[in-house]
Amino acid sequence: MKDHKGWCLWITGLPGSGKSTITSLLESKLKTLDVSAEVVSVDQVRKHLTPTPTYTEEERSLVYAALVFTSFMLTKNGINVIIDATGNRRRFRKQARRLIKGFMEVYVKCPLDICIHREKTRGQPHLAPPHIYTKAESGIAPNVPGVGVPYERSSPEVTIDSSKLSPSECVNVILKALNTRFLSEN
Repeated sequence: MKDHKGWCLWITGLPGSGKSTITSLLESKLKTLDVSAEVVSVDQVRKHLTPTPTYTEEERSLVYAALVFTSFMLTKNGINVIIDATGNRRRFRKQARRLIKGFMEVYVKCPLDICIHREKTRGQPHLAPPHIYTKAESGIAPNVPGVGVPYERSSPEVTIDSSKLSPSECVNVILKALNTRFLSEN
């Protein structure tokens, strides 16, 4: 039997950049191509690991370690993974890159003012906590990436600008990279 390993795609960027929308569209598009992938959302992991989150550095380290380890185990067992997570610290993404052989990072670039506007005007915020930028501005949530804590860019394989491209166009860019790097091997 062939020793198949899954790949892992981490979609990262500021809250409100469009990560979850792009992830959802990408998952749907992959299904039409008969490619399965499990979405691992930091908000889902956090909900189970820290039901009353504080978003401290220590808590983020714990949540992201669990997210990376879960993704590693899935890919080790041949399951493709799409991580939907801000991952504001470079070290979180580096940990995934070290552990997961078939790893690719996609940075969803978007100016902070557009992210804030999107977050304030969108309806259902996927699984993310609502009104995070409003809470950050009022001091209630001092640990919001891009406002109270930094978002540290790394060297992603793919950068997409969601302020200039539609979600569908972003997905097409990602699919092209996935095809070049992973899908053409299948």
